[in-house]
Amino acid sequence: QVQVMETGGALVQPGGSLKLSCTASGNVYSISTMGWYRQAPGKEREVVATIVSGGSTSYSDSVKSRFTVSRDSGKNILYLQMNNLKPEDTAIYYCNVIGRKLKGWESYNAWGRGTQVTVRS
Repeated sequence: QVQVMETGGALVQPGGSLKLSCTASGNVYSISTMGWYRQAPGKEREVVATIVSGGSTSYSDSVKSRFTVSRDSGKNILYLQMNNLKPEDTAIYYCNVIGRKLKGWESYNAWGRGTQVTVRS
């Protein structure tokens, strides 16, 4: 089993900053991609930022230049530094981990339960 847990969500004022963390544990063995997604009320889940094992990152247009994704590979921890937050960033933020287990080289695609980020005055 692979467990994913997000932390760091909070209420923050517009223009503020917040850093989310995501820890992957259990039978992770080899992670190929980690990413942050978000889902606002009444909207579909959307990708925010991803990072692959080689270190390349990608961002949605709405967060480019404001958010930074990074990873501590040794500890299987993913971060999302969010700056200049806007009310439209309000959502539940989910962490996604894709990789393979050692046993049988079985693939997995695991999600956390999410952490709430609210941006308002």
